[in-house]
Amino acid sequence: MNKPLLVIVGAGPGVSAGVARKFGSNGFKIILLARKRESLDLQISELQKKSIEAYGIVSDALAPDSLRAAFNQIKTEHGVPDALVYNAGTNTICNLSSLSEKDLLNDFGVNVVGALVSSQQVVPEMMERKKGTIIFTGGMLALKPVASRASASMCKAGLRNLAFTLADELAPYGIAVSTVTIGGVVNSGTFFDPDLIAEYYWELHTRRNNVEVLYKQF
Repeated sequence: MNKPLLVIVGAGPGVSAGVARKFGSNGFKIILLARKRESLDLQISELQKKSIEAYGIVSDALAPDSLRAAFNQIKTEHGVPDALVYNAGTNTICNLSSLSEKDLLNDFGVNVVGALVSSQQVVPEMMERKKGTIIFTGGMLALKPVASRASASMCKAGLRNLAFTLADELAPYGIAVSTVTIGGVVNSGTFFDPDLIAEYYWELHTRRNNVEVLYKQF
């Protein structure tokens, strides 16, 4: 029996690593996409030590053609993804008055356009199957913008709206689309431990009853 397939775009040692461990320990094959081969190899090695089947593909979330090529490779070598987690993000730190259009476009390209393009690579097959899961990693800046994080504030708001509108479009097809809006700095051993956050990704996948999880301390 073939394992279900999870693709994580924007793989790193934080949230995506926790999600990979959680889904992998529940029988998923994991495909990681990131810009640097060295980082991918390290993460794959850590997953394989836990007897999780994992593979990596070098891809740039800022380059739509790179994403399309990566997903075509995935479908050829591993099959159609059952779940997608979009975790890529970038953040230019400066006030809006000094933010350049180049930096804003770059940040928007990674945070929002990359999320859109990645989703479009899995949606047709999910619609045909009438099932699937798409989860976006968001941030509290979408709800509480900060002057020095003006670019990320706008981008995370765009990503959040992408999640909600895509969820509305795809709900009739049985596809669960959601976002985890994280309200803090991800750090092991704290409330924002990647493995704790990953539990909510798994819950969104299995229960399929919520578009957004606000992960924050009260």
